[in-house]
Parts: sequence; structure tokens; C-alpha cells
Amino acid sequence: MNDEIEVIQPPQFPFLAHTQPRPGQLEMIQDSIKALEQGGYHLAAAPTGIGKTAASLAAALQVASQQPQRKTVFFLTSRQTQHRIVVDTVRKINQQRVGMAPIRLVDMVGQAGMCVQEFAKESSVVFSLMCSQARKSRSCRPWITTAPGLKERILESPLHVDELVSLTRTHTVNGEVTQACPWKVAREAVNGADVFVGDYNHLFDEGVRDSSLKAMDLSLEDIIIVVDEAHNLPDRIRLTLEKRLTQTMIRNTFAELEEYVGTLQQSMNMPGGETLAATHDLAYWAFEVIRTSRKSFADFFSRLRSSLTGDKEECEVQVETLLKVFHRACDEVDGIVGQKNLNSPPVQKSKHGIDPAVRIHQLRDILSTVDVDMDAGDDGNPMEPNAHRVAQILDCLIRFGSTTAMTMVYDTKGKDGRITTHLLDPGLVSKPVLTGSAGAILMSGTLYPPTMYANILALPTARTTAVAYPSPFAAMRRPVLVASDVTTKYTERTPQNTDLMRQHIQSLIDTTPGNVAVFAPSYALLNSTVAEAHFSGVRMMVEDRNWTKQDLDQVVETLLEEKKAGRRILLAGVFNARLSEGVDYHSGALDAVACIGIPNSPPSVLSSALKTHAEERFGRNLAWRYTVSQPAINSILQAMGRPIRSIGDRALIVLLDRRVTERTYASCFPDDLRMNESSGPESTGHFARRFFSKIHPDSTLE
Repeated sequence: MNDEIEVIQPPQFPFLAHTQPRPGQLEMIQDSIKALEQGGYHLAAAPTGIGKTAASLAAALQVASQQPQRKTVFFLTSRQTQHRIVVDTVRKINQQRVGMAPIRLVDMVGQAGMCVQEFAKESSVVFSLMCSQARKSRSCRPWITTAPGLKERILESPLHVDELVSLTRTHTVNGEVTQACPWKVAREAVNGADVFVGDYNHLFDEGVRDSSLKAMDLSLEDIIIVVDEAHNLPDRIRLTLEKRLTQTMIRNTFAELEEYVGTLQQSMNMPGGETLAATHDLAYWAFEVIRTSRKSFADFFSRLRSSLTGDKEECEVQVETLLKVFHRACDEVDGIVGQKNLNSPPVQKSKHGIDPAVRIHQLRDILSTVDVDMDAGDDGNPMEPNAHRVAQILDCLIRFGSTTAMTMVYDTKGKDGRITTHLLDPGLVSKPVLTGSAGAILMSGTLYPPTMYANILALPTARTTAVAYPSPFAAMRRPVLVASDVTTKYTERTPQNTDLMRQHIQSLIDTTPGNVAVFAPSYALLNSTVAEAHFSGVRMMVEDRNWTKQDLDQVVETLLEEKKAGRRILLAGVFNARLSEGVDYHSGALDAVACIGIPNSPPSVLSSALKTHAEERFGRNLAWRYTVSQPAINSILQAMGRPIRSIGDRALIVLLDRRVTERTYASCFPDDLRMNESSGPESTGHFARRFFSKIHPDSTLE
């Protein structure tokens, strides 16, 4: 009889969602842990099938559990479909942690997506207006309702956001249903969670970050960040700081200030109103400045439009030129005469007590606090005072206007044209967030090359690691075929070339057992090459810019239903649009993908400014790759990955442009990707027929 006591070894990774790591997953977990233990940052180009969600959570939770002070893992993603995957992964982790404390999680989406009021069904514009007014007037009962015990119930077990909302609907206090605002309660519950799942803006939008972390009672140093689909992060940061200025906004700001000043004046006449005197005086000064600037802005926009010659529809706007319009209005209101150098204003205060050295800051602060009743607009913009939007423009000018990291572009869209701010350097936003945290993992299937994203996001070299992990798929399960007889190069776009592309697509359709997707650089090229053609053996579904989320959700179900019925679909979309990035084609919904051309951005003032700024930061060679060739190839890689959603999938990829084999573009593809050549449509058909006869989906690899 053996009297020895069996010693049970603790698992190597106590927060892994399954018993053993997958191929490639082990390396990613180890690399991530090593970086996080040093308070550093790991960038992982991790292809589908490696299990990057499970790997990142295993590493982040393990390091968080070892810290002397509690850390919360913020799993940030730009896709709501990814939320469910994270929640399911944490549930699997808890199943593995028998006898150990379970992982607590809070899953959140946008406020409208969690709202239980009837107006949640309204458009985003109307919802924003009605929600704001309901909270302000305290007429939203869920918002003002406290629900003892609800936060604890949310943290009992990982809940999808829809399950969380349902829980709030049935929560009882003293036997009575007590409906609290799901979004508000969820945000407050994050302080007790190990994992928070949400959108990028919770940390990378300054205004949202300040309010979110305050409500969560957390600070950046309390957080380990995981950024999913991190190839989207630079553009999301740029988009957050993309602000527009129009003459209409200046006119509306004037009207809002007039109303605001009048309200303050009335309040001053009430008992205790004397405390508002200083606020009233500052608001009146801002009112006078905006009133005085209206004619100057009309002249300014007129000059910008007149400066456009030929067929030009846009031009660059100098920051100093725009600031001069505000400064001149301030000069007139402040009674300052003869100011020559706007960069060195006089130090004495104006007759209104405003220091010229900080008056633009002062104007921004006043405009951002304007409080007026708003009506729903019809311009599609979020419902907020125009004064706040002008304040955001001024904030951009103050923060980035003295650097080369921002440019402004005037274009002729709208009644009088518009000026748009563009942040060229997302690192100015990402660096303080990431370096202020307890560490970060940034991952994506197309975070390639990861060193490029480390540079763009301005991560410190000494504390940053970047690895491109090889695909766990055998090359035979996702071959790439390049058609050497076609191109979308502008000078070679002939009817014969277009016809050859169509023949390649038809050959792919004829030899593919299931659905085929085709993606093009633009709607114009998609229409001329695909939508206006006839393809036999399939029903065509062409992406529409006006498709709703419900339309997109139905796409995969339609593909699967048609495939089950023995029918096939040719799905046609555009690179960087929703069909090529925002849809999860699970369960083998697609068998093949054809990518037409190379989606290089068309020449523009913005693209030129981006290249110039990148040259200053990274040098000429890297600038071209970072702003032109690599983003284009990454868009192709993103589309190529659509049919491969699990390790058992298989698909054929056809690239319809011989230029991808040229050195400029070929060097932008992952090192482990091998390309086969097709000399013509018959060759494509032969390759596809041989591939699908030999390689089949394999559910045993899941």
C-alpha cells in the first residue's frame, strides 16, 4: 500500500481558460507576463487560432494577482462582438479554477445600448438629448434609484451586457422590483471587478476617461490594459480628436451665449445670486468676443473658398491664421490696440480682467461650461451645445497647435465649407495613458509589423517588446494565390483588365463549394468590377453604406442558411468597411476571398501632412511604409482573415493585383506568408479545384 501523499502541482497558468496552451499561445503568455512584470508593454501580432484573448487574460490576470496593490484588467475592444468572447473566456477560466476565487467581471457597452428607457430606441442624436435632459431634471427614475445588493449580484458571475441589463430589471429590494440604471450601476461595480470589458474611449478619450475612472474610483496606475484589435487604436485616437468648425457653429454659439448670459443675469437677481457675478462677467466677455468674431469668420471662410483654384476642393489651414480670428476679436473687446505679435501678447490685463496670455484658454473654459436648453438638430451631430464644440476646437489648438502633430483642412462641404482638425500623431494621446498604467498588452491579427505600432503609439523602447507570432494553421489550410495578369494600377485600368478580373472571380466561384467574398478598394471600383457584372452560380449581395447593425447581423445567418440549403452567395464589400472588418464569419460561412487591388489612400491634404509628419519622426523610408504601403496591406490582411475564424477552418485567398509581389508591398506581408502564382483564370480554377478536393474543414482541431 502506498502511503505517500499525492502532491497536486498548481497549474502553470492559473488563469488559463483551458488545460493546456495551444501552439504559439504559450509563447504569447510568457512574453506578456515578462513584459507586465516589468510594468512594460507587449505588442502581439497574433493570428486567428492562436487564442489571443485567452492568452492576454491569462497573462494579465496572473500578473495582477501578484501585485501588492490590487489591479484591474481593462480589456478594451472596438467591436461589440468581441465582448461576448471575453465573457465566455472568463467563464471558462472560472471553470478551471475549482477551489479558487472566481474572476469577477463587468461588461459594458455604450449608454444607449444599456438604457432601459423607451427613448433608448431613438436615434443617437435624440437619445443623447433626452438622456441628458432626463438626468439633469432628475426625471429619469432608474438614474436616481439606488438598488442595494445589485452591484454584488453583478459581480457574482460573469455576465454578458444583455444579461446584466436583464438582471437590473428583476432585482428586488425588500420584495419589490427596483429598477436602477444598468449603465450607471455597472460603471460603479467596476471597482470591485477583476476584469472590465469596454470600448477604447474609456481610456483613450480624455473626457470619457476622466468621468469613467472617477465613477469607477480607479486611477490609471490601478489598471493593466489589454487592447484588442489594436491595429485600430491609432485611427480611433485620431478620430476622437477630429473636430469640425463651421460658420453656423459660430452663429449658434453666439445665440447660446446670449441665452446663457440672460439666464445668469436672472439668477443674479435672486437671493444668493450675487455669487454668480464673476461667472456672469466672464460669460458676457465670451459673448462679446464671439459676437465680434462673426464677421471675421465670414470673411475668413470666404477667403478660404476663394483660394481654391481649378477642381481643388480642400486646402490646409494654418493654426496661427485661425487663432488670429479669435485674437482680433479679443483685442477689440478687450480694448487692446496695436498688438503686433500674437505670440507675445502684452502682459497687462484687459478692461475685462482677462490676461491676454491665457485668453484663448479662458474662452475655451467658458464655452465648455455654457448651459442652455437644446432642441434636437438635423445635422447628425451629437446633441450638445455648439459652444461646447467650439470649445473642443480651441482645446485642440491649445494642446497641439504649437506642434507639427496637428493639421487643419478646409473643404467645401456644407453651406459655407468647414474646417476639420486632424491629429497626425496619436502617440501624444496614447503614450501618457499607456505609460501611466500598470502595463499593457496590445494585440491583433493584423498588428503588423508590431514594431511599427509601438513607434506610432510612442511606447518607450526600453520597456516595450513586439513579436509577430507564426500562424498555427498549416500553410496548406489557407493558401494565397496571386493573379499575375491583372492590376488596379490607374494607368492599366482597361476593359480587358476588368474582364480578366471577372473571369478570375468566376473561376473561383465555379470551383468553390461554398460562399465567396470579394473586397475592393472603393465602392466605385466594386461597382464597376463586380456589381455591374453577371456571375453564374451565385446570388450576389453587395454592401450598402446605409446598412444598419441589424442588416450586418443578418449577413452571416444568411450565408450559413444558403450554404446549408446548397446555394451560394457572392458577398461584395469594400476594404476598411464593415463587411471586411466588423463581421465575424463563424462556422465556415465563407470558403474563399478575392481581394481586388491595393487600397492606397487617395492623395489629399491630410495624407500629405501625415507623410510629412512621419518623415520628421521616423525618416523617409519608414514614413512611406507607415503611412502608405503598410496600412494598405494591413487592410488586405484584415480582409484575408475573414473566412478563418477558428483553427479548424480552411479557405482560399486570391489577390487580384500583381503589384502585391513587388518589393514595396511584398515586404509588408508577414514573413511566414507564402504566395502562389496564377497566370490566368484557368490557373485560378485549377488551383482552387485541387485545394478544395484535398482540404476540408476540421472540427477536431477546435
